[in-house]
Amino acid sequence: MITLRVATPDDAEAICVIFNQGITDRVATLDTALRTPAERRGWLADRDRRYPVIVAAADGVIVGWGSLNRFNPREAYDHVADFSIYIERGWRGKRLGTQLLDRLIEVARDRGFHKMVLAALTSNTAGLALYSRAGFSRVGVFREHGQLDGRWVDVLIMEKLL
Repeated sequence: MITLRVATPDDAEAICVIFNQGITDRVATLDTALRTPAERRGWLADRDRRYPVIVAAADGVIVGWGSLNRFNPREAYDHVADFSIYIERGWRGKRLGTQLLDRLIEVARDRGFHKMVLAALTSNTAGLALYSRAGFSRVGVFREHGQLDGRWVDVLIMEKLL
């Protein structure tokens, strides 16, 4: 059974491990620098109520997390949220991403967001399938938008009106 709840500082180490898996797997992010539990604790502490981090726990063990993130600091974008979802390697493909995304959409609506957006590597087929199933539509592709391991990668932009 999976339990979804708001993250606490005690979850920083598990969030860090899962995020670092996403970084080293080169599927879900253009980030290349591994994080530390202390950095993730600071990241959690700096967030306000409008931009929560949600963790997914199986028998008390954190196996995934998602967050609502500020899209842009300009006031005109206050009703647009970016988001992140990361799943522990052994739990990928078990619909955990769907549960986290559904919760993030619910929270975004409750917090008064009008739209959610994302930027995903075009090679992230599992993520793109998840976002499409949840009703996100493709806006466009930034061609050769970043470099991973010396090669240019494309980034797909998607959005969902809430």
